[in-house]
Amino acid sequence: MLIADLYIRVSTDEQADKGYSQRDQHERLERYCNQNQITIGQVIFEDHSAKNFNRPEWTKYINHIKKRSLKSNLVLFTKWDRFSRNAGDAYQMIKLLLGNNISPQAIEQPLDMSIPENKMMLAIYLAAPEVENDRRALNTFYGMRRAQKEGRLMGTASYGYVNKCTEDGRKYVGLKEPEASNMLWAFNEIAKGKYSINQIRLKMNTMEGANISSTSFYRAIKNPMYCGKIFIKAYKDEEACLVEATHESLISESLFNKVQKVISGKTWEERPQGKIIAHKHFPLRGFLKCPKCGGHVTGSGSKGKKNVYYYYHCKSRCGYRYSSEVVNNAFIKELKKYECHNGFGQLVKEILLINFKNIHQGLDEKRKEISSKIINLNNRLNSAREKYLEDKLDFEDYQLIKNESKKKIDVLEMDLQNQKLTGKNSDIRTKLDQVLKVLPNLSQIYTTGDSDTKKTVMCSIFAEKLEFHETTFRTPQINSAISSILFINNQLQSKKKRKNHS
Repeated sequence: MLIADLYIRVSTDEQADKGYSQRDQHERLERYCNQNQITIGQVIFEDHSAKNFNRPEWTKYINHIKKRSLKSNLVLFTKWDRFSRNAGDAYQMIKLLLGNNISPQAIEQPLDMSIPENKMMLAIYLAAPEVENDRRALNTFYGMRRAQKEGRLMGTASYGYVNKCTEDGRKYVGLKEPEASNMLWAFNEIAKGKYSINQIRLKMNTMEGANISSTSFYRAIKNPMYCGKIFIKAYKDEEACLVEATHESLISESLFNKVQKVISGKTWEERPQGKIIAHKHFPLRGFLKCPKCGGHVTGSGSKGKKNVYYYYHCKSRCGYRYSSEVVNNAFIKELKKYECHNGFGQLVKEILLINFKNIHQGLDEKRKEISSKIINLNNRLNSAREKYLEDKLDFEDYQLIKNESKKKIDVLEMDLQNQKLTGKNSDIRTKLDQVLKVLPNLSQIYTTGDSDTKKTVMCSIFAEKLEFHETTFRTPQINSAISSILFINNQLQSKKKRKNHS
C-alpha cells in the first residue's frame, strides 16, 4: 500500500497570500493520488526559498522521518523545482530519503530511480532551475552595478537618508531630518579629533531621532555616500572606483577625507583624546602617555583602611604609577608656563595679524596658480575633444588625454578646496581676542572649569599626549598657534627686562 506525503512549496509571501499557487499544487497532487490509488498521509505547506533545505516545514518533516514516526513511503511534489533549486543539496537529500525508504517523486516529471539512465534526466531537472536562479541573480547584479555607475544608490538608505519614490514611480534617496543633522554634527565632531568615535556616537544618541549601534555608526562614517560619492567594488578586470552620485550630499568631500584621516590616525596633528564624562580625580585621563613604555595611562582608586587613594597608572605591566593629586597639581603648574601678561596682548595681536596677512596673501597666490593650471587642463581637454570630433585624433589618444587631464583636474580641485578652507578665517580678530583673553587666566579657568572646559583647554594647547615623570612633565609639543604667541610674549618680556636693567 502506497502512502504519500504531499509537499507544496511557494517561494514568496505574495504567492502565499494570494493562495492560487499552493491551492493549484494541492489540487493536482490530490488528483494524482486518487487516480493512482495512493493514500495521502500529511500535507506540508512551505513558504520558503528552494536555494537550500534550511526550510522550517521541511526540517520538521525530516525530523519526523529520522524518528521513524511516519508510515509514508512516498513524498510527492508537482515539479523538481518545487523540491529544490540546488542540484548538490538535492542529491544529498534524495540519498537521505531513500535511505529511510521514502521515495521522492515529481508527478509532472516522473522518474524511475531504479533505472540508471534516469539519473541524467534528474540532473537536468535539478540543474535547470539552479541555472535559472544563477542567471537571474547575475542579471540583477549587473543591473545594480550599472545603476551604481550611473550614480544611483542601491538598497536601503543609510542613516540620515530615506528611500523615496517620485510620482512616476522612479526611486531615489533623499535627506531625512533630524537624522541628517545628527550625522552632519557627528562628522564635524570627528574631524576636530577631540573625542573618540564611540564617545561621539554616544553623545549623538542623546539627540532626537538618534539610536545607532557602534557597528552601524562606524560603517556609516566610512561610507562616501555622505559626500555625494558611491563606491563600486572591483569585479573581474574592473578596478574599484568612486563615482559621482545623483543624491544630495550631506557633507563636503574635504570634510569626509579629513574624517577618514582621523579614523585611520593619519591626521596632520595628533591631538589627545579624553573622556566625555571624566572622573573628578582623573581630569587628565586620556591625555597621558606612559614615559616608560609609551602605553596609555588610565586612572583608578585603591581602597585603604580608611580612605580611597587615587592613582594614574599604565595599562601595561611596566609599573608606572603616580598619585593623581601629585600629577593634577603638577599640571596646573605646567599651565602657568603658558600664561601671558595682560599688557602684551595688544602687541601679540598686531604681530600675529601681520603674519596672518602675509600668509593669506601667499594663499591667494597659490589659489590663483592652481586655478590657472585647472583652466589650462580644461583647455587641453576641450582641444582634444574638438580634434577627436574632427577625426584629427584617434579615440585611444583622446581617451588617454581625457583620463590624464581629469585625474590632474580632480587633484588640483581638491587642493584648491583645501586652500580655500585654510584661508577661510575672516573672524581672525575675534578669535585672537578670545585666545588672548583666556591665556592670562589659563590655570584659573582650568581649575574652576567643568570636565568639558578642562578638555577644551588641554585639546587646544597640547598637540600630543603628556608624559609625567617624578615631579614634572616632560617638555610637551604644543599647538603651533599657542607656540607662536608664547614665543612673541617671551621675546617681548626679554626686551623689557633688558630695558629695565639698563
